[in-house]
Amino acid sequence: MEMNEWNKKRDTMQYYNLTAKSYDELYADEQRAKIETALKRVRIDENSLILDCGCGTGLLFEYVADKAKIVVGLDISRGLLEKAKKRAKNFDNVCLVLADADNQPFKDSVFDGVFAVTMLQNMPNPEKTLAELERVAGENAFLVVTGLKRKFSLASFEALLRRIKLNIIETLNGDASLKCYVAVCVKS
Repeated sequence: MEMNEWNKKRDTMQYYNLTAKSYDELYADEQRAKIETALKRVRIDENSLILDCGCGTGLLFEYVADKAKIVVGLDISRGLLEKAKKRAKNFDNVCLVLADADNQPFKDSVFDGVFAVTMLQNMPNPEKTLAELERVAGENAFLVVTGLKRKFSLASFEALLRRIKLNIIETLNGDASLKCYVAVCVKS
């Protein structure tokens, strides 16, 4: 990994460690809007293995843990994972992993669904991150990826997804309050 990439990741990790206590107060409503938008387009069943990459405080768990077999929350921020741990205690099928999204400790093609909500814009090399998400997604798995509108144009966001050979089912703009594009993709 290049030093610049690590410096950006370290800065992101430190930022989220510092803001972990107030993260939900600041961002939960927006996060819920993205999650709810995406969940209208994907199917999760009792056999699904779900990855929440960049899980933050674990808001997604409340939406998917009761539907899936296992939910894995991965984040590089220890502070955010401490908050996610409190949420995960409400479910017996949620596991947490402290790791880098670009170097995940999982076998290839393991997950039936992958969520990367509010993560991509924090990554130094979004294409590398997407390639890693695609690697851990199983055949015909869905991937929900959001892209911050002030960082990506719709065209550049979709081009990035296509370079990784993701089949874009739909990219949702949402209303004006949604600050991200929400892409629902399938691994082909």
